[in-house]
Amino acid sequence: MKIDYLEFSSPDLPATQDFFSRAFGWSFNDYGPEYQELADAGVAGGIASGALAPPLVILKADDLEAALARVTAAGAVITRPIFAFPGGRRFQFREPGGTEMAVWSPA
Repeated sequence: MKIDYLEFSSPDLPATQDFFSRAFGWSFNDYGPEYQELADAGVAGGIASGALAPPLVILKADDLEAALARVTAAGAVITRPIFAFPGGRRFQFREPGGTEMAVWSPA
């Protein structure tokens, strides 16, 4: 699996979007008041409305259930079981060193 997406959070999504737009020239794809996808930041990613948290590194897998089995067998703690979202499904886990990550699949 490879890193595919970075997700940030912001308690003030409009202010964060305005900052990134003015400071870096980034544009966004609007998915409503709760989520803005980065359109031209050099990496795929998005900003979710919510409490401030470290950026979430998201990996992409062809077989989500197999990825879940692999990370579990390797010692990860599943922090969010598989769930659906517009565009696919994903789960989140904490690796043994404590970093929260996610794996997604388009189907």
